Amino acid sequence: MSQKKNHEDQKYIDGLVQNNAFVIQTIYDKFAPKVINYIKQNSGDVANAKDVIQETIITIYHQATEKGLQLTCPFDAYFFLLCKRKWLNQLKKRGKKEVTINEEVLSKDDDAQELAFETSLFEQQHSLFKDMFQKLGQACKDLLTATFKIKSMEKVAE
Repeated sequence: MSQKKNHEDQKYIDGLVQNNAFVIQTIYDKFAPKVINYIKQNSGDVANAKDVIQETIITIYHQATEKGLQLTCPFDAYFFLLCKRKWLNQLKKRGKKEVTINEEVLSKDDDAQELAFETSLFEQQHSLFKDMFQKLGQACKDLLTATFKIKSMEKVAE
């Protein structure tokens, strides 16, 4: 990713990482209605929208804590694009043949597109890692966990 100045909306990412209830509620109040409307207009309902919003917030939290996500675009554009992609992926998995997509509400922000793609890629890699990790034997899991936490191979060897 290119080196760009953080957007002032980085405060939403920081608030999520700090588990700031006010910031989290602000995200729901300010950004969820747009997502709910989009999903309702595109073969979904309010319950689907709430699930997508929750999953997206969790994804952003993991991206921020594990990869140090730095927002270079408005949070609204980034959040909406992630929610949209999650919803379209869910529709694709369900095998919906007739899906009407209302593109009018989409933001065309390039930074949001780039960040959303990177977050989506991170989520896929994270999911694959978790799946493969579960297939390992307990000794391998313990060794890898120690490696992740300790960072020093000499201490892991002990």
